[in-house]
Amino acid sequence: MGCGMGKSKLQQEKCDKVSISQCPAMRAALLIQRWYRQYVARLEMRRRCTWNIFQSIEYAGEQDQIKLYSFFGFLMDHFTPASSERNLISHIFHENEICRETEWEKYFCYKGIEVPDSYTGPHLTFPMTFCGVSKLVEAFKQKQQLHARYVLQILGETWRLLRVLPNINYVSVSLPQEITICGDLHGQLEDLLLIFYKNGLPSSEKPFVFNGDFVDRGKSSLEILLILFGFLLVYPNDVHLNRGNHEDHIVNLRYGFTKEVMGKYRVHGKKILKLLQKIFSWLPVATVINHKVLVVHGGISNSTDLNIVAKVDRHRYVSVLRPPKMVRQVVDDSKTMSGRNGDSGRPAEGRRRVRSLTDHRSGLAQRSAPPRRSLHDLPVSGPLNHSVEDELRKRRRLAGFNQSYRDTKPSDSDSDPEFGEVTEKDGHEWKQIVDLLWSDPMPQNGCVPNKVRGGGCYWGPDVTEEVLGRHNLQLLIRSHECKQDGYEFCHNHRVLTIFSASNYYEVGSNRGAYIRMGSDLVPHFIQYQASRTCRELTLRQSVGWTERSALRALREQLFVHKSDLISAFQMFDTNNTGLISLRNWATATESVLKLGLPWRVLRGQLVSRTQQGMVDYQQWIRELSITEPKLEVSDTSILETMYKNHSNLETIFRIIDTDHSGLISFEEFRQTWKLLSSHLKMEISDKAIADLAQSIDFNKDGSIDINEFMEAFRLVDLSAHTWQPESGSVEVPV
Repeated sequence: MGCGMGKSKLQQEKCDKVSISQCPAMRAALLIQRWYRQYVARLEMRRRCTWNIFQSIEYAGEQDQIKLYSFFGFLMDHFTPASSERNLISHIFHENEICRETEWEKYFCYKGIEVPDSYTGPHLTFPMTFCGVSKLVEAFKQKQQLHARYVLQILGETWRLLRVLPNINYVSVSLPQEITICGDLHGQLEDLLLIFYKNGLPSSEKPFVFNGDFVDRGKSSLEILLILFGFLLVYPNDVHLNRGNHEDHIVNLRYGFTKEVMGKYRVHGKKILKLLQKIFSWLPVATVINHKVLVVHGGISNSTDLNIVAKVDRHRYVSVLRPPKMVRQVVDDSKTMSGRNGDSGRPAEGRRRVRSLTDHRSGLAQRSAPPRRSLHDLPVSGPLNHSVEDELRKRRRLAGFNQSYRDTKPSDSDSDPEFGEVTEKDGHEWKQIVDLLWSDPMPQNGCVPNKVRGGGCYWGPDVTEEVLGRHNLQLLIRSHECKQDGYEFCHNHRVLTIFSASNYYEVGSNRGAYIRMGSDLVPHFIQYQASRTCRELTLRQSVGWTERSALRALREQLFVHKSDLISAFQMFDTNNTGLISLRNWATATESVLKLGLPWRVLRGQLVSRTQQGMVDYQQWIRELSITEPKLEVSDTSILETMYKNHSNLETIFRIIDTDHSGLISFEEFRQTWKLLSSHLKMEISDKAIADLAQSIDFNKDGSIDINEFMEAFRLVDLSAHTWQPESGSVEVPV
């Protein structure tokens, strides 16, 4: 009977299949379903390619920042204190010029700043109250600016509170309470306001953890900080702020926060920035929820030890890009003493000196090594060898300086008073902090230096299991990476990434998200997009918008490297035909840009025409649709150098502009270019620099406005305005 029933079922299924095949409606439905699945798959492929472009360009910029700071560290470590090139950048390493508690109190003083009757923004009273912070939130929502007096008051109170907080905050969540965990905000105030709208404002009943990277990139970083600091002051036991890798004044020079503060507070901006350096160094670096969930900004490594992290003097790391040194200070012109630099309100034993980011394998000689490297590839310290001396001479010649550099073994009388060594203990503690702020997870087992970002490490699932097991933890929550859906699990659901800045790369590029977690420690996700425009787009339009933006950014990268690209193409064009294969085009392009992108997949969007599978690379360069300013400069190569190193040049400008006025003299302009040429190991003539300075000194007053200069040389993509999102005209490539 069983066999008979089985046969009956087979016959029935066969009849069903025949009936489906004979039914036109069912057949049409199956065809539509198949087509739709292929359509969505193609859109997803385009979205992933777009994502890879954005992320690769972002990480290349971070790697560039690390290399530039490494070069500055090299100047500090190997040039004499009196040398002019060292003097140009030395102030960024002297974060602790004011170090005694009484002097810091004076520096925070706001009493001499009057609030005029014409001021229409919010008036605050101290100690801060919930009503006061709510008023602040509403004012920022209405685009009002807080008076500098109140800004300094909030910063001063925040500094005093942070100094008594531990490195790791331990938080308890019990029924029916839930804790909210937010990731990167990056100056996007609309995302923070949307979180508050959906979740409610922080309070004793609604505790929050904000997991770093509050600043940079967005336009409202300072407003976000003031709101978070305000709630921290009102609810110090319920609002917890972790430090991110962007809470670092060196990183802020490149990614916009320094410029933002000086633009909003021209009179008191320099003081505000100085105080924020101090506050950033006092931010805790981790939060532990119910002794089971670890929340850090970046991640961990195979050497992460929370017991060590808990004891580190975190305020020593004003910038985590360089470890602090033991310092030797001359006392009474005859005695020397050693001490550990720090300022926690105690008298300091000397100014901080920090170590270079040069590769530890052979000192400075490694500066010509492959460009990808990490903060972990650092020396402990050691005497200069002949290759270093040769490199010093070369650097000085390229930079156009003629002062002598420090001897290999300087005497006490003429040595740098800040000179010091990094102890093994200091180096180990520094690595703990760097890993927490800069690291990223990877799918493979192991732990390797993160040479894509240039800081921290990549750690695998085996490291997650070992570190969490050793500390009796069950989950690691981190941020630091933009995710398309705002969150992402990895490492067998033991690592969770949360990112709260929606539309991070472009409108529609990603959702933001935050976590609600109760006493059961199960994360629940709330996703959102702050842009109304994005919510009105169809999936096809959203993918098309972000794809075009990513391709525009990629075309700019291709354009600024055009000379290097042509040279690379010519290596494959041995017969000088002007044509190379698509495969060779992809290989040469990757060898120049080193972005790790699928160039052969992208060639449909980047290469408009081919001749029997061959690319006319000269014509292709001309068709990139990028315009550049028309200036009369004798040496056009300096323009290409400028485009290629646009961000580095702006960073150096802002370092040299010590008074943050936004203006630099012709001589400072020349010194900027000399520093850049030394960093790039290339020669730029004084005449070319002078021509460039004259061409952009529009009012002929002998000074250069940094912002106007950078805007004047910003490349424009002619294809940027050829598509409107509501047209729905994006083609889906087969």
